[in-house]
Amino acid sequence: MFKVTPNPPVTDPASPYESPDSKKFHEAAERALDHYLNPAANIMATTNEPEPMYLANPKYNTESLLANASETLGSATTMLNNFAALLETSHRKTLLGIAQVVMLGELAVNQALDHVELKE
Repeated sequence: MFKVTPNPPVTDPASPYESPDSKKFHEAAERALDHYLNPAANIMATTNEPEPMYLANPKYNTESLLANASETLGSATTMLNNFAALLETSHRKTLLGIAQVVMLGELAVNQALDHVELKE
């Protein structure tokens, strides 16, 4: 006799997954969540050493951090201005506005750097 409906797939009744594919999907989702929500585990898994200045390192004093921030913001301003020169007018104005905001941040960091009192 011919059966009209096919047999259901064989699954483990104790498994929380609907099918083997959903288990793979669950594992992939867990890896993605760990990647975005648990970056510390990813940093520890890499072989590259991160720049220690960008970690919470008590060895760096405020003056060093502010000097580095000032140089970084100055470089960002230069890059934005150079890139703005390559764009058409409407996008150029937007990029120059962003460059001006970065420059204001650089000025604020420089002013803070002027007021840093060195600990001996």
